[in-house]
Amino acid sequence: MELPFAENYRIKMVEPIYRSTRSEREKWIHEAHYNLFNLKSSQVYIDLLTDSGTGAMSDRQWGAIMTGDESYAGSSSFFNLKEKVQDLFGFEYLLPVHQGRAAENVLFSVLVKEGDVVPGNSHFDTTKGHIEFRKAKAIDCTIDEAFDTECEYLFKGNIDIRKLKLVFDKYPKEQIPLIVVTLTCNSSGGQPVSMANLRQVSKLAKEYNIPVVYDSARFAENAWFIQQREQGYRDKSIKEIVREMYSYADGMTMSSKKDGIVNMGGLLAMSHAEWYEKASVFNIMYEGFVTYGGMAGRDMNALATGLDEVTESEYLETRINQVHYLGQQLIDYGIPVQRPLGGHAVFVDAKKFLKHVPKEEYIAQTLAVELYLEAGVRGVEVGTLLADRDPETHLNRYPKLEFLRLAVPRRTYTNNHMDVVAAGLKNIFDRRNRIKHGFKIEHEAPIMRHFTVELKKY
Repeated sequence: MELPFAENYRIKMVEPIYRSTRSEREKWIHEAHYNLFNLKSSQVYIDLLTDSGTGAMSDRQWGAIMTGDESYAGSSSFFNLKEKVQDLFGFEYLLPVHQGRAAENVLFSVLVKEGDVVPGNSHFDTTKGHIEFRKAKAIDCTIDEAFDTECEYLFKGNIDIRKLKLVFDKYPKEQIPLIVVTLTCNSSGGQPVSMANLRQVSKLAKEYNIPVVYDSARFAENAWFIQQREQGYRDKSIKEIVREMYSYADGMTMSSKKDGIVNMGGLLAMSHAEWYEKASVFNIMYEGFVTYGGMAGRDMNALATGLDEVTESEYLETRINQVHYLGQQLIDYGIPVQRPLGGHAVFVDAKKFLKHVPKEEYIAQTLAVELYLEAGVRGVEVGTLLADRDPETHLNRYPKLEFLRLAVPRRTYTNNHMDVVAAGLKNIFDRRNRIKHGFKIEHEAPIMRHFTVELKKY
């Protein structure tokens, strides 16, 4: 018989987690004002809030930590990381930062000004937040197929070239400082961008002389999908695919807490000396000296090792296989999810799941709270709360997609844990027609409100 698939690692250390009772969870979520970010980690059984910084590092990464150079300037750990970034992505200039949003803050401080527009593929919350904080506008140019969760289009993260050209033709070049391409596209369901689309975006951008920057949090997962789904790449290595991907970009921001497989860190890399000189000033102001930024030397060493490990096919097959294991269970139960399944998470279509909850009552958040109460599983809303209010009208923005995101940490949980998640959602799905009301807001921040919002039951 054919041997079954198994993980390409074995477990050396374990961490106990507490299985709470429903009555305990009801008390805790009420005290947290129905915001899952406000829960203590000890109150969560299976934590799928995010895959950011929540993964398990390898023995090689822990070994690299012990040889970290903590010199304030000129650390050898910085040069280890710089060499890896140059070899993998091809960018000459590197600034380490403490996480991805810091890279956005530094770069956008150089490039984005009031009145600008920044086109891209469904900008994620911090990206859009940093753009709008500068009184600029993020314009979503994602292909229409991304908003049909039942459509099996293989590269739903793609930018619609026609939409992008319309932006270029509508606004003067001086008002478009850059294009942001998110790899994979988180907001559309962890969906990849094809190599052909990256090539098309680059070609059009060069015609209009507008730079392209990749939001690279999950770049390796994107490369794996190109290898598996795009004609002509099956026999290429992940590292070869990554190098070609980045040949079509002028720079990158990266939260290393995802595909860097570290618990904290990020980077800003670019090919333009002028960008680097200007960004260095902001990096020193906001993060630290140019050869450490927001990172300790040991963490830069761990990141350099992680970038090497994450670009191996065996690792990616194991990682994505677990996400798809959970997703396929939900599909088999009839639960609506974004299809085809993406890389880092399963995205449950909350609108189709909870048809009786009004959109004004935060459908995906309602489902997220139900899952926590049912099984002690913490997911996250990617919907109306995350979409925030329109900065001009101050009214809720209702996105086309209303998701409960179940982000799977890397090398952290077993498939038995995924079985618990699937069973919890199945139980809610069986009684979904009895769930008719959600929440209203009691308190919210003026921007990126979903992190600290306080809610009340209807």
